[in-house]
Amino acid sequence: MWNKFINLLYITIQWCVASWNNFFKWRKARKARYRKLVWYRKIANVIISSLVLFLLYLFVVDINLFWLFGKSPNLSSISNPNQNTASVIISADGKVIGKYFSENRTPVTYDEISPVLIKTLIATEDVRFYKHFGVDFRGLFSAAKDMTKGKTRGASTITQQLVKNMYKTRNQYSTGLFGYIPGVKLIIMKTKEWVTAFKIEIFYSKKDILTMYLNTVDFGSNSYGIHTAAKTFFKTTPAKLNYEQSATLVGLLKATSTYSPISHPKKSKERRNVVLENLVSHKIITRQQCDSLKQIPIRLNYSMEENYDGKALHFRAYLAKYLSEWEKENDYDIYADGLKIYVALDSKMQQYAEEAVNKQMRSVQRKFDDHWRGQNPWQDENHHEIVNFVEDIAKKTKTYAMLKAKYENNKDSIEYYLNKVHKTKVFDYEQGEKTMMLSVLDSIRYMNRFMHSSFVAMEPNTGHVKAWVGDIDFKFFQYDKVAQAKRQPGSTFKLFVYTAAIMNGMSPCDMVTDQPVTWDYVENGKPKSWSPHNANGTFMRIPVTLKLGFGRSINTIAVQLAQKVGIPEIVKYAHLLGIRTPLEEKPSLCLGSSDVSLLELVNSFGTVVNEGVYKDPVLITRIEDRDGKVIYQPNTEQKRVIPYEAAWLMTELLKGGMTEPGATTQALWAFNIFRHNTDFGGKTGTSSNHSDAWFVGVSPKLIGGAWVGGEHRSVHFRTGHLGEGSKNALPIFGMFMEKVLADETFAKYKAKFPTKPKEEITRSYGCHSYFPPDSVASDSVTNTSEEEIDGMPSVVNDESGISQ
Repeated sequence: MWNKFINLLYITIQWCVASWNNFFKWRKARKARYRKLVWYRKIANVIISSLVLFLLYLFVVDINLFWLFGKSPNLSSISNPNQNTASVIISADGKVIGKYFSENRTPVTYDEISPVLIKTLIATEDVRFYKHFGVDFRGLFSAAKDMTKGKTRGASTITQQLVKNMYKTRNQYSTGLFGYIPGVKLIIMKTKEWVTAFKIEIFYSKKDILTMYLNTVDFGSNSYGIHTAAKTFFKTTPAKLNYEQSATLVGLLKATSTYSPISHPKKSKERRNVVLENLVSHKIITRQQCDSLKQIPIRLNYSMEENYDGKALHFRAYLAKYLSEWEKENDYDIYADGLKIYVALDSKMQQYAEEAVNKQMRSVQRKFDDHWRGQNPWQDENHHEIVNFVEDIAKKTKTYAMLKAKYENNKDSIEYYLNKVHKTKVFDYEQGEKTMMLSVLDSIRYMNRFMHSSFVAMEPNTGHVKAWVGDIDFKFFQYDKVAQAKRQPGSTFKLFVYTAAIMNGMSPCDMVTDQPVTWDYVENGKPKSWSPHNANGTFMRIPVTLKLGFGRSINTIAVQLAQKVGIPEIVKYAHLLGIRTPLEEKPSLCLGSSDVSLLELVNSFGTVVNEGVYKDPVLITRIEDRDGKVIYQPNTEQKRVIPYEAAWLMTELLKGGMTEPGATTQALWAFNIFRHNTDFGGKTGTSSNHSDAWFVGVSPKLIGGAWVGGEHRSVHFRTGHLGEGSKNALPIFGMFMEKVLADETFAKYKAKFPTKPKEEITRSYGCHSYFPPDSVASDSVTNTSEEEIDGMPSVVNDESGISQ
């Protein structure tokens, strides 16, 4: 084996020596022939040889010979450029309600660009654009000539600039082994730009190149591409840009920071006027036009678009999280791939929902401030002050973590800076935000006095989510309270108690006595006893129908039903109808002691209205890639989870909230929603210490749910009816439905529940009650121990809604 290797090595060396000798013989003969040539042939020979060597150099750089020069953009990447493009979110009514982007870029076609802008760009950046093939050698020689005179000027063509913008040859592609040699790296990068520019000129027309350039170039202010730049600086489209605006934008290309009309308006105007002079020198505009335009100040209509500008901000933030797994599984990036995300949300309904929440929460906030004026709202359910409430929140902030690290956990230093007053931006209903002189602790006290809210509306038959309000303000309170936050649902949870009773053979007309109830049970091996009361502490002590018990939210009736069917049975039907959060299987569950989200609660009510057929909430109707191909469609599977008869009977109970004497849902009569030939039902709910108020309202075609409460469970109304669902949460649904039903766009949502079932109903449901309406008209849980109801941890926003 070694002999073969030595022989092969010997033969290789002999070949190399022979080749070297032959090269020198050829070179010697060529020199002899060269000396015999006349002078002009010698010059031609040098030029041709230099050109051949230059082309050979370009070739070896392009193919990365022996890995000496690093990779270059290949034909595949040139014909299919990978460019970050914003994904747009399109509502059910065809409105763009927002974007996701890392580079805010929306491509346009050549026909969508103003000819004025094209002329201005070419006159300023590349006057021989239509005459060269990617590299302007005349421009290079002129630049070299200027350098000898101490002047510097750029010689890159528009095509070369496109290469730098689109393929980033100076940072995404390596420069190989030669790139480590000082001074050689720049030559290699420039060579790659030339080669790639030449390839682009072969594959694309001049119109295509101009379009790609204007779609990729960075204009500053988070504006990538001419579509976003025209919108950001002038609130117009590329097709409508005039000479003045075009000159300002083209002037920015020299240096987006230096010539920004926002931060350097004087320099921007000077640069704009230089661009206008270029237009005169190339006879695009007249001297008179130029002088007239130069006198005009830069007239901006500036608005820099952020990822979370526009409508439905909490919805869009949640949607990004919702799509994260799908992105990983399917190798998509919503911030770069230019997708079209069609959502079920309706922009008009969203506006009505936001207006309803804003109007109601201003009223709630006034009541809350009056209720606690001069007193401490941070008390536990026994009205004992929570001394460390503010300090505990402060410890969860980034400011505290920074101070703790900086001062090595020195309590005096940390406390000093936590109490040091400085300018702080805080939420304000009238101004949106305002600046106050507050310490960290003061800002926590200020921000945590605000009451919060969420609202979601859905179509029960399709599961389409039509409106989503995650809180009173996105900038200061970004934690979504529709799907992410989970709180005790109070009496709205009785939907599942009564469903379990109906599924176990009972009917809306069955009678149960409203009387004191005691529930003995064992927890962790220890015997316990629970004796809940009604909200007003009284009992009628007479038999009442389930229909009346549900409508008036009588706690003792719900507890007796729970005792009869068992807590596991209630949990079973809660999960079947739509609750996905694990539930604590203890007696107080029947009165809503276990946390759920608003979205899953409302969807569960939708299952009942949808005749017992469950459907996942639909946020997205489809997603298309940048070529229009559908790459995502929602799960449209429907599953029957309770029989039609049970759903019919439960719907009768929900309708009873409007018809039964003293029912809590009758607060809806205060709203102008009954002249539209539409039926309603629903259920209110209030947690034990009045920290959470709920309402889920239903109609045949549209349902909605609202939650109102403090950021933390210890923030609450003290007592009485002020904190109830019928007073705080129900009005949001009422005001929302007023606007929806008055809008003829939404005529399809006007509907009545069927008067006759489509299947035989074997149980009685058409009973009516005639009791005095003022004996029990509340929905809150009372006389319930802390460990039974309010022992769950609070949901805490890391920064407690503070912007500092």
